[in-house]
Amino acid sequence: MISSEFSKYEKARILGARALQIAMNAPLLIKIDKEDLEKIKFDAIKIAETELNSDILPISVKKPFPRKKEDKKLKRAIEKKMSDKAIEEKEVKEEEEIAKEGEIMELATPEDEKEEDTSKEDVREE
Repeated sequence: MISSEFSKYEKARILGARALQIAMNAPLLIKIDKEDLEKIKFDAIKIAETELNSDILPISVKKPFPRKKEDKKLKRAIEKKMSDKAIEEKEVKEEEEIAKEGEIMELATPEDEKEEDTSKEDVREE
């Protein structure tokens, strides 16, 4: 049975299109005895369903894949998916860089130079 390949909407569309063709006197793609046709009362939809179930209809359905879209929202979602550990490591690195910059600034302050000068004078006086 072909029902697993198509959704119910696709199946309905295919059956409707084929039933219309049959109603407009299109040739049948499956051989059906007159007795069987009389049993189903020449119903075009039932004939189309029989053809669909026998897997001989030359009708296909195109199912295109969605396009990949890069967006700011997607980037944010990807960032949220990053593990907490990776985020923490990133923050720790940033804090270490800030601390190093602060240490460098502390070493270069003029107040430290003045203190060093006064301590040198104290040593000289002794």
